[in-house]
Amino acid sequence: MLLIGNDWDNIIGDEFSKDYYLALRSKLAAEYKEHTVYPDMHNIFNSLKMTPYSEVKVLLLGQDPYHGPGQAHGLAFSVQPGVDQPPSLVNMFKELESDLGVKRPETGCLIPWAKRGVMLLNTVLTVREGEPNSHKNLGWTQFTDCVIKKLNERKDPVIFLLWGNNAKEKLPLITNSHHYVLMAAHPSPLSASRGFFGCKHFSKVNTLLEQMGKQPIDWSLQE
Repeated sequence: MLLIGNDWDNIIGDEFSKDYYLALRSKLAAEYKEHTVYPDMHNIFNSLKMTPYSEVKVLLLGQDPYHGPGQAHGLAFSVQPGVDQPPSLVNMFKELESDLGVKRPETGCLIPWAKRGVMLLNTVLTVREGEPNSHKNLGWTQFTDCVIKKLNERKDPVIFLLWGNNAKEKLPLITNSHHYVLMAAHPSPLSASRGFFGCKHFSKVNTLLEQMGKQPIDWSLQE
């Protein structure tokens, strides 16, 4: 059975033996064999591996992985070190600088955020090269919906960042009123000017964390 290596194993470990996941795994084996698929299969669950359940302060939902060579590594919006920053990520950094004065970093690798409690979860965890949303119907959403539901069950409040319509569709899964939900347009160039720029979610997250008595997020990408 697949092991995440932290407390997620106790929270969602049963999912890996369910029929839907076994069917998904079979489809994935064929996809990786017959096509170029991202991310590397060893990186699929990095969002869970890098941000343990008990340490999640913020859940930032993405859609599916980047579909270009060398980009995706299992964290929503993040690219591997040395890879050019995609437009949505550039816009995120623009908003961060406008909001908190954090200068745009040279890297687009968001691992430091993940290690500080910002879970970077895509709703679909794999994709064919050059074919966005190609794995949308493989069964991933049942798995990632389970992850969101488990965070919703947590007594310790979570801040959910829902950017864009795809992420906002998950709002019905967040039923416990002690959590916080911040919604905005997607940072894509197609929509960023229609409600993402100026949302000030980075500072709002830190204000909420301070109100909870928690350490605010260091949004810089210094390790």
